[in-house]
Amino acid sequence: MAEEFTIKSASIENKINQLLPSQGGFQPGVDFSASTMVIPIVDLTETAEGSAFRQDLQTALSFSTATAYSVSNSTSTIITTTGYWRIVGTSYVVTSTVTPRGNEIIINDGTTDKNVWSHLAPAGDERASFTDVDIIVLLKAGESLKISSAVSARISGSVRQVASLAGDLVDP
Repeated sequence: MAEEFTIKSASIENKINQLLPSQGGFQPGVDFSASTMVIPIVDLTETAEGSAFRQDLQTALSFSTATAYSVSNSTSTIITTTGYWRIVGTSYVVTSTVTPRGNEIIINDGTTDKNVWSHLAPAGDERASFTDVDIIVLLKAGESLKISSAVSARISGSVRQVASLAGDLVDP
């Protein structure tokens, strides 16, 4: 026989309010209960959140929302708008016999740079090195995203905002 019990958790109530806004969230005076009985689950999360897109489709690049970039032998500011951004591309570096070289993706807070992704090739025999970029970053107020590329290196691809700073999804 299954056993029923009540769960009192502010974090679970907050998550229900966040995930089910169309249902009015967690109502005062209503207990959240659980059971030891095994019950099959149908995941309606996307519909309850108000999104019909699967997560992988939500981050898709499109003609109207993707902004291309290509940086070589310089540093360029690519994004200055707050929110969650997807960055995709390819990094190419030709190594040097004397100095290390590479490409970096940097978040700047107005005064300080912080590398959040890098493709560095150590000094040694001259040869080409390639790697793909596919990351999502969060930019808050006052922050920008810069891409830096060394001599004999290039990083190119595109960026697209996938969500606002508040977490509201941006359709492709």
